Amino acid sequence: MKAFLLFLFVSFPFLGFSQTKPEPVNQAMSRTVRAFLQTLTPEQRQQVSFNFEDEERFNWFFVPRQRKGLTLKKMTESQQQAAMAILKTALSDQGYAKATAIIDLENVLRVIEKRGPDDNYRDPTNYYFSVFGEPLEKESDQSKPWGWRMEGHHLSFQFSSITNQVLGMTPTFMGSNPGVVRADVPQKGKYILKSETELAYALIKALSKEQLTKAVISENCPNDIFTGNSRKASLAKIEGLPLAEMTSAQQKLFMDLLNTYLNNYHVTLKNQQLDKLKKAGLSKIAFAWAGDRDPEYGIAQPGPGKGQYYRIHGPTILIEYDNSQNNANHIHTVVRDLTNDFGEDLLMEHYRSQHAGKK
Repeated sequence: MKAFLLFLFVSFPFLGFSQTKPEPVNQAMSRTVRAFLQTLTPEQRQQVSFNFEDEERFNWFFVPRQRKGLTLKKMTESQQQAAMAILKTALSDQGYAKATAIIDLENVLRVIEKRGPDDNYRDPTNYYFSVFGEPLEKESDQSKPWGWRMEGHHLSFQFSSITNQVLGMTPTFMGSNPGVVRADVPQKGKYILKSETELAYALIKALSKEQLTKAVISENCPNDIFTGNSRKASLAKIEGLPLAEMTSAQQKLFMDLLNTYLNNYHVTLKNQQLDKLKKAGLSKIAFAWAGDRDPEYGIAQPGPGKGQYYRIHGPTILIEYDNSQNNANHIHTVVRDLTNDFGEDLLMEHYRSQHAGKK
């Protein structure tokens, strides 16, 4: 395990990214997935590989549980490096740093929960990789969809691609338990989702009393995100304060908060999602809050029974944040594309265009 953590936090940033011209994200994903598959034994490859149409592609969750796929634990060090290289292609430096820090929190939980060194429930190598379909080397071969998933406790990433283009990049889940590490461990003081918390507090504090009547949808914090691990995210209606009804200073805070989530992705994918939001109308996106608003009870000093929830909700996007569990020191965040989770809508559009006029 020490060897895994060493390469994760020290060695990996120096592996294989010396090109003067940035490699397109879709090509990088295809290349790293192929390279990963080539490191596997036939038995391992069978564990990691699924048909793209397999229902397993939609079987996602963010709690500790048995999953299908191949765990880092069952890989050699070189295979672990090849697997994490896939994740590196999809995320920004910021996003990758958050993901690896979340993995390391399993070591913190092992200490806090007084688990033994051989415990498998809290284990930083208990993260699974799965590949759906198979990326082919030539662009002309990329007419069939393929995708991949990396998932474990408090992390879930899935990406779908076709015709040499990344079409799907959600659901994306990132969680943090503890939200702030206070135990006497080497990670003490770690606050992985700090921006997601503090920017939201700054925005809610900046609103007028009149604006708060729209933004605050409940004085009580729910015990988790509303959409859970549903295959298709859906809420009855868009609630909260729309961006159009905010002042310019408030709008800047809102966009800083929104970009905190989008900036976790590779810049190409971030811009792809942002362009989509602009086309659907940024002014229609709303900010809604539920739970504690007393500045005395920020996440740094959560009070008994206190908790915070907010969401960013528009025609095409839903972002949820919940910090209610473990005395409001356990954060869940999720990004859902309301029109294209798992790349489904864009894939259907591709199939329609490919078969238009054919008999």
